[in-house]
Amino acid sequence: MLLKRIKPLERILAESHDESKTNTLKKTLGAGSLMAMGIGAIIGTGIFVLTGVAAATRSGPALTLSFVVAGIVSALAALCYAEVASRIPIAGSAYTFTYATLGEFIAWIIGWDLVLEYALGASTVSIGWSGYFTTFVKNVFGWIIPEQWQHNYWDVGPTGLPIHGIMNLPAFCIILLIGVLLYRGTRESALVNNIIVVIKVSVVLFFIALGSGHVNPSNWVPYFPFGINGMLGGAAFIFFAYIGFDAVSTAAEETKNPKRDLPIGILGSLAVCTILYIIVVAILTGMVPYNQLNVPSPVAFAMDHVGLGWASTIISIGALAGLTTVLLVMMFGQTRIFFAMSRDGLLPATFSKVHPKYRTPGTSTIIFTIMIAFIAAFTPINVVGSLANMGTLAAFILVSVALPILRKRYPGTDGFTVPFGPYVIPVLSAVSAFLLMLYLSVGSPMAYIPLPFGFSTSAAGAPSTWSQLNFALPLPWMGFLVWLLIGWAIYFLYSRSHSNVGREEALNK
Repeated sequence: MLLKRIKPLERILAESHDESKTNTLKKTLGAGSLMAMGIGAIIGTGIFVLTGVAAATRSGPALTLSFVVAGIVSALAALCYAEVASRIPIAGSAYTFTYATLGEFIAWIIGWDLVLEYALGASTVSIGWSGYFTTFVKNVFGWIIPEQWQHNYWDVGPTGLPIHGIMNLPAFCIILLIGVLLYRGTRESALVNNIIVVIKVSVVLFFIALGSGHVNPSNWVPYFPFGINGMLGGAAFIFFAYIGFDAVSTAAEETKNPKRDLPIGILGSLAVCTILYIIVVAILTGMVPYNQLNVPSPVAFAMDHVGLGWASTIISIGALAGLTTVLLVMMFGQTRIFFAMSRDGLLPATFSKVHPKYRTPGTSTIIFTIMIAFIAAFTPINVVGSLANMGTLAAFILVSVALPILRKRYPGTDGFTVPFGPYVIPVLSAVSAFLLMLYLSVGSPMAYIPLPFGFSTSAAGAPSTWSQLNFALPLPWMGFLVWLLIGWAIYFLYSRSHSNVGREEALNK
């Protein structure tokens, strides 16, 4: 029965175009703004923060191939997103797609999981933003933010000893600032995003142009210091770098011509960023030996390493710009997911309340801004960041499964069409995303928690053989399952009985 409660596509489309309703969103975005939104979300934490750790602990110079693998997985999912988003141009992204195909229960699960991607992802990025900001103001202006206001109580320093900070004040403040911008309106947010995207892409091109002259090919040897498994583990780890293109689909209801503009925005932003990523990583690992890149700011560090300190400051400005736009898009996506779920009755009506002047989900924006700001201020980055990839990959799998069902159930819809029929790309997308989920633990010394069955793990914390996977649970999987249990409880205690579709079914019986 749970999988039979479908929200008909005709009704979904009709609700989004009913101008008499107060909870409809204003159409202001074109293909250019959507592509800029995707680039703004994608280029950020992955390239400016995670590349160094991935190279030093997982992939080595083969990180270029890691980005190729992660890019292929993302491209497969992007094709599926492009089709379903153009056929169902409604706020809510994967949540709305699955509601029209796999049913209300699966839609609730994916909507709940997307909180891991957007809300906790935004918290993670804001903490990285804080690190770049404190370094930048110290180097440029000589301002030193007290350490206890840079960290929360549970953070540890480079030596592994606890810092016992008070709160991450810069992370808290940047979240509040982004929240105010989103509250003001989508058009204003998109304009600021477009400006910042130009700045950070220029900085990335600046690094490519300047760094290419300082590449030492001997740094690329050995190319696979951690083997093929290390390269695949690196692909799973830096998959966070590609999170963002799917956020473009959350703006479907605010797009002027979704059937044309959404595929351009999704696929175009992913293509641009994949090319830039591969070039940057090749230059980065050529400038600095991979085992020296385990630093929080690897791109700026590479410039310092070759004696270009002035260029390092410019790179830091680009990193701040990049992380800012990631925050903007992630917080934008989160409010639109809960907007759609609230409009369907699965969450309280306050989440779909639209501001009378700005035509944005104002109340939802305020609530999530405060929540994300406090998580960023008082939670360690490894806690909030470990679940982001899980939520995203789960969304990719369900959207891929939903695509062939969408075609079969609603053959009359038109829009972008995935090549090679309704099954080849969706199946490849779902399988490859699941395999990356399995590789999330590779290279992480705290990746596994032994279950209470008396089985041991290797000294590094990961199982020594594949057979032991049955008796050890990866930390990302543990957190993911706990989050699912909380979501299921909310669904059965509140959402199922308040669902608009469910209420109508009861009245028609």
